[in-house]
Amino acid sequence: MLRPFGSLRGERTLKTRVVITGIGTLSPLGLDVESTWQKIKSGTSGVAPITLFDASEHETKFAAEVKGFDPESILGRRDARRMDRFVQFAVVATQQALEDSKLKIDDSNRDRVGILVGTGIGGINVVLSEVETYRVKGPRRVSPFLIPMMLPDTASGQIAINFGARGPNLAVSTACATGTNAIGEACKMIQRGFAEAMITGGTESAVLPLMMAGFNAMGALSRRNDDPQRASRPFDKNRDGFVAGEGSAILILESESHAKARGAKIYGEVLGYGLTDDAFHISAPAENGAGAAICMKNALADAGLESNQIDYLNAHGTSTQLNDKSETAAVKTVFGEHAYEMVMSSTKSMHGHSNTARSKTLNRVMSNSFGFGGHNASIIFGKL
Repeated sequence: MLRPFGSLRGERTLKTRVVITGIGTLSPLGLDVESTWQKIKSGTSGVAPITLFDASEHETKFAAEVKGFDPESILGRRDARRMDRFVQFAVVATQQALEDSKLKIDDSNRDRVGILVGTGIGGINVVLSEVETYRVKGPRRVSPFLIPMMLPDTASGQIAINFGARGPNLAVSTACATGTNAIGEACKMIQRGFAEAMITGGTESAVLPLMMAGFNAMGALSRRNDDPQRASRPFDKNRDGFVAGEGSAILILESESHAKARGAKIYGEVLGYGLTDDAFHISAPAENGAGAAICMKNALADAGLESNQIDYLNAHGTSTQLNDKSETAAVKTVFGEHAYEMVMSSTKSMHGHSNTARSKTLNRVMSNSFGFGGHNASIIFGKL
């Protein structure tokens, strides 16, 4: 008999417990964790008309941009110019997370600190820029940094260079599921004994003319240009697509014993992780949500939990017709009657999120991320 990914129910006590000790973020809501969190709690939207390029000819003229970010003032002009924007985000978010965690990387531990940071698209900014350089000025003027700047693994590599971590180093790319896959796989690295601590998360910067045109060609983006802050409306009957965004979020994960030995503060624990694929369509989810349902069940099995023990579900909730219908079916399959009792929302839209969740004690939460290609990822966090 095949076992779910991770472990069977009841094996939770046999696993190394993995905890979160540091958080860093650059988001459309703020340039650090505190400002981002305050705006999430207040229901503030980070969606606004696009400023990164002239979107006047595009069907969608708004996005969730990271505003006020000055990489040269943080990273220095030389280094910043040799990093694509998605790498800049990841490096700065990592710096925040390490400072928050107070994890010092030095000769005593650098071989046991790993990195697993993902990106769905990678260095598309530099690719498009250098395509134009090639077109206008010819092949001899293309930047020698084009190739390393564009590769999806450059974020993980640059973080290692900047902070001196020589442990396991990987990058994942599973479209919208990337960040969740990165955290889940980083947790497993610690549990398998490959590292005592992992720097992990996701980063993306793809609010660009070609990307917006491509998503619009798919019919995936909302076109509510008259009301961009209310364009993302997950599970609403009048939803018409997602809102493109950018940013980075990085976590510091450690084995519980390592974190406690150094007196680290602990935010919570990674309880379970699941991943599957729909094996259905390159960009559309299976309508019955079968792959997503199995993914959530696997995460529950890995955590040793029953479905009614989840207090809150952060849904993938893209606000597209296909995804929201599929995810709803999957949630009802997994949670049954509990689906009508537990709190569920999607932070892709701030409407009503904080007021709903604030009235309930949250001990165990699940987060879903489902990507193009049918990739499904679910992760469960809990209080220690």
